[in-house]
Amino acid sequence: MPQDNVRVNTAWERVDEQVLKQFRDHSVANLGDALDRLNIVDGGIAPVWSGARAVGTALPVLTVAGDNKAVIAALDHIRPGDILVINAFGYDGRAVIGDNLAQRFAVHGAAGAVVDGFVRDAAIIEELRVPVFARGLTPAGPFKNGPGTIGEAVAIGGVVVNPGDIVAADGDGVIVVPPHRAEEALEAVAEIVAREAALDAEVEALRSAAR
Repeated sequence: MPQDNVRVNTAWERVDEQVLKQFRDHSVANLGDALDRLNIVDGGIAPVWSGARAVGTALPVLTVAGDNKAVIAALDHIRPGDILVINAFGYDGRAVIGDNLAQRFAVHGAAGAVVDGFVRDAAIIEELRVPVFARGLTPAGPFKNGPGTIGEAVAIGGVVVNPGDIVAADGDGVIVVPPHRAEEALEAVAEIVAREAALDAEVEALRSAAR
């Protein structure tokens, strides 16, 4: 469905909240191991503030470098639990989101945003506790001309993200989990967590023996 020069696709399904809830129990590092260390976004995309974490359903946005018309249009399509995944071509000359858009994401129920591009107003975004992950910061504001797309596949940090994919992000970075691999990933990560707990117990036993 066209929206001026921003194309919108709504023909996709979101992951059930109960599935997302299970993913919130796990770190991105462990989920990455569970998926054979694939589907991990490159390390250039990092949290804007320390401690930011988010798990949700991908609402992909493609925008022209330095332009956020499509990002603004995406506000009308956010559903609770969505994470906006924005391909802004990694452009460092303009911020495509700032504190105002971050606040609006939260008001519409978004779980956060992952931006392959630059953002601004980091201190206010941290104060608001809106989880935003980006390639960097710049004070320069965006253009608002378009074109762009919403709800179609995008590529960020070397990973293709389809609408409805599960996105998990924390201090280590971002991973994308296709819904058809959700059950497999959760089973594998449970084994990893159990194995790590056993290793931690082994280390603690060594510490106790050394005292």
